[in-house]
Amino acid sequence: MNKTELIEHIARHADISKAAAARALDATIGAVTTTLRQGDSVSLVGFGTFAVGKRAARAGRNPRTGAAIKIKAAKVPKFRPGKALKDALNGKKS
Repeated sequence: MNKTELIEHIARHADISKAAAARALDATIGAVTTTLRQGDSVSLVGFGTFAVGKRAARAGRNPRTGAAIKIKAAKVPKFRPGKALKDALNGKKS
C-alpha cells in the first residue's frame, strides 16, 4: 500500500473527503517526525512505538571500488510493534 492508497482507505473508512484524509495523514506524519526529531518517542497503544535509535560510526567498503570508507554515526527511526498489532498479524484475537 502506498500513500495514495492509504489516503483512499482513510477517506472511505472515516467517511471524509480524500483532501481531508490527506491533510490528516500529513499532519500525523508531521507530528511523528517532529517528535522524533526532538528525541522523543511516539506511542500508539495497541499499534506500536516510534523511537529514535543511534547507529554507531563504523568502517565499510565502497561496493564499486572495494576501498575502505568511514561511515558516520547516525540517528535512525525505529518502530516496535504493539501486542495488538502482533496478535492481528498472527491470527490471534485480542
